[in-house]
Amino acid sequence: MSPTAIAPTVLPIVRLGHPALRTPARALSPAEIATPETQALIDDMVATMFAADGVGLAAPQVGEEIQLFVLAIALSADDPEPEIPLRVVVNPMLDPDAGPLVHDWEGCLSIPGLRGLVPRHPSLRLRGLDRHGKPMDVRLEGVEARIVQHEFDHLNGVIFLDRMRDLQSLTYAEEAEEHLDEHDDSTPGRGPGFAG
Repeated sequence: MSPTAIAPTVLPIVRLGHPALRTPARALSPAEIATPETQALIDDMVATMFAADGVGLAAPQVGEEIQLFVLAIALSADDPEPEIPLRVVVNPMLDPDAGPLVHDWEGCLSIPGLRGLVPRHPSLRLRGLDRHGKPMDVRLEGVEARIVQHEFDHLNGVIFLDRMRDLQSLTYAEEAEEHLDEHDDSTPGRGPGFAG
């Protein structure tokens, strides 16, 4: 960091009930992406995501109604899941692969503590722009594809509760960690899931 650079700020994460979570976000132009304000927002969102122990964060979750999200998973060496490097996505478009949906646990930083089983496409094509306004076009699968769908939903005013087909799986993360494994050996995924 240069001596004149400003350290990122951990932003407040809005919670369910804030209008930004239910408002479709607007696209950003390449000129807007390049502004110091947008670049600082990206840095702040990354710092906020990590400070909240999340794996993804969409701009509406910090009250900004723009098509921008960040994601990353940094895991310990003994974790069986792969690490996912930091990805900044602007104006995303998703093309899910054909096939059956997969249910797995999700949570949301804007709905603290709750988890539920959510059906998602297991793989997809992600197109959009990176933090420098350069085009991206990547194929994703597994947990990264799930996180991208979760964050993409935020840009369209959709939360994971809207995607759940059966609210009986809705649980607090602490209860899930304590009770789900002892009562249901068929529980998919990594226990209580991620928060994004």
